[in-house]
Amino acid sequence: MPHRAPNLFVIGSMKSGTTYLTRLLEAHPAVFMCPVKEPCSFADPSVLKSFWRGRWRDGHWRSLDRYLSLFAAAGDVPYRAEASTVYSQVPVFAGIPERILALSPEAKFIYIMRDPIERTISHYRHVVRWWGERRDILTAIRFDPHYRDVSYYARQLRAYLRHVDANRIYTLTLESLVAQPREQYRALCSWLGIDPEFDPGLFGERLNETPEEIEQVRGLGILHRLRCSRMYGSIRPLVPKFLRKLGSRLAAKPFKLSRAVVDEVERYLRLTQQKQTEELSDLLGRDFPEWKTLYGATETDVVSSSQAGVT
Repeated sequence: MPHRAPNLFVIGSMKSGTTYLTRLLEAHPAVFMCPVKEPCSFADPSVLKSFWRGRWRDGHWRSLDRYLSLFAAAGDVPYRAEASTVYSQVPVFAGIPERILALSPEAKFIYIMRDPIERTISHYRHVVRWWGERRDILTAIRFDPHYRDVSYYARQLRAYLRHVDANRIYTLTLESLVAQPREQYRALCSWLGIDPEFDPGLFGERLNETPEEIEQVRGLGILHRLRCSRMYGSIRPLVPKFLRKLGSRLAAKPFKLSRAVVDEVERYLRLTQQKQTEELSDLLGRDFPEWKTLYGATETDVVSSSQAGVT
């Protein structure tokens, strides 16, 4: 018997608590969550290959049967769900709502957002840590619009609202989920029409945490790419330990953003992202007072996302 298509999609936003949200949903008996986080099956394969080669290599996009097999164990639960943050990253990843709806016309969507300044900075740190970003943060954010586009939540939502009614997209913020996890979870479950009193036992759990100090690639990144290659992975056990340590020191250096640099980035982003948030407020009919950094709150006023482990 053919596997049933997913009908619930956590579409992002990246670095906004999607891992925690996914775990909360997965715990509910009425939801089957795809065992592969971020299958990215509805992304254009050519774009995915250039943007996230590892996910492209996994090949969940190669055939419908291959993708649907991820939901083989779902049984008869009301919701078969998956989470891929590239689904809300226009214009780099375009055409995704249309592809999802062609397979699952009645699909529902969940979109979690975070203070856009904090999200943009976190995005940069993520790319430094995992994707070899070598530029300083201001240069990267100024000249690579992708960092800013992912935080342009109104634009990301409009890509879906052109195809579905607003009542099929549930929006929430990381800050509200951290501050009131039980209440936010109940509200989400009520929207889905599943038992809102179920306790997933995960409230207060640490999220997808990035260490305060990470590594940044040195030079042109050639040695870093070699260290991350499959070939090196196969021979690594044969390389003497002192050479592995030397290679690590030559490939990457310790990295930590100073408070002064963060302040400069916040000033650079604030005006533009405040205007974009005004668009978001008009679109959703609500304000976002919980986004303290966006509105220039003092450090003591900020409800730090690091308390929840999202950095």
